[in-house]
Amino acid sequence: MGSKNKLKRFKENETFKNVFQPSRDELVNANYHLKGNWRKDVFKNDKPLVLELGCGKGEYTIGLAKRCPDKNFIGIDVKGARFWRGAKTAIEDNIPNAAFIRTQIELIEYVFAENEVNEIWITFPDPQIKYKRTKHRMTNLQFLERYKKVLKADGLMHLKTDSEFMHGYTLGLLHGLGYEVLYANHNVYKLEGSPEEVTEIQTFYENQYLEKDKAITYIRFKIN
Repeated sequence: MGSKNKLKRFKENETFKNVFQPSRDELVNANYHLKGNWRKDVFKNDKPLVLELGCGKGEYTIGLAKRCPDKNFIGIDVKGARFWRGAKTAIEDNIPNAAFIRTQIELIEYVFAENEVNEIWITFPDPQIKYKRTKHRMTNLQFLERYKKVLKADGLMHLKTDSEFMHGYTLGLLHGLGYEVLYANHNVYKLEGSPEEVTEIQTFYENQYLEKDKAITYIRFKIN
């Protein structure tokens, strides 16, 4: 994507009412005004709040929002030029239960209050296989502790990935910590009875993986 195109998207994001771009200082050194108030002030309802972390173009956030009008969805990514597409689609298609936040995932506890979130989806994250990158792996112990702070006691976690490594690593960690694994599948498109929200919504890259007959894995679990 050219720099002019990126700049255009950044400027357009600033005009979207469903896009929020707090600065790091605004989050860490102040009590962010929407923390604890997302339902009331943004969605104007009291429906369950669901996050997609590392949402990319926002395809999954939009897909879930269309599928589940009885829930509120927020896609989070540090790259606003990516989720511009999802935010624009939500406006064009009048999807009121989808919003987007531009911030780093490690700041999640500054964006949301304790027990504010009902579910978290992690879709196709970078598995960060190299040892020096493990601190950025989105299901490591440090990240799970962050998620735990904002999730309700019965909150659900979802991991959908094309990485067998990420799937195995996460499953092993969850079992080791004694967390409850509700569902785990190494190839959701080859097994009957896979959850519909997992197989009916597909991202652009997921379609490419499927064309190459690459297995897509999924885990649903609890960490509280």
